[in-house]
Amino acid sequence: MKRIINIAPSEFIGVKGIEYFNFEEDFVEDNIRCIPMVVRFKMDAVGVKLKLSEWSKFKPKERVKLALMPIDMASELENYHQYLTSLISSYTGNTATNMEVDRQPAWGNIQQIPDLLIEKALEIQLELSTEQWQQLTDIQRFALLKLCRPGHENKNFSKAVIEFGLMNN
Repeated sequence: MKRIINIAPSEFIGVKGIEYFNFEEDFVEDNIRCIPMVVRFKMDAVGVKLKLSEWSKFKPKERVKLALMPIDMASELENYHQYLTSLISSYTGNTATNMEVDRQPAWGNIQQIPDLLIEKALEIQLELSTEQWQQLTDIQRFALLKLCRPGHENKNFSKAVIEFGLMNN
């Protein structure tokens, strides 16, 4: 059993322009605060895999910058990719691990709820409607899909569902 040391609140709490969720305060692994969904969302968009050991070396202002940087245009995606890979290189001496970018991610289809999410929601007696799915932000849909993946602990799935207003606690 891992011993959890009292970790300070995230530097993302209350920062204007960052979609940071309350349930993410529980994202701690090996006594390191995990990468927030907003940054994971952007990493997926630029095709860079970031290890927790790499993330933990970044300065708080660099982590906040990664959360705030826009990725709406091709040039912004390139800038984000460049900044992230340069941080990884400068702190670890390693080349960033690239991954394939999903050009049609499931969270982006607001007309159809992914089967994996429907199944996970039913485990907690939630029947998610298409209307509810459509009302979520991109990052909320992304987070729900990340939290229901096989092999993920899923301990924050129900917390996210409640926080996103999909179910009462």
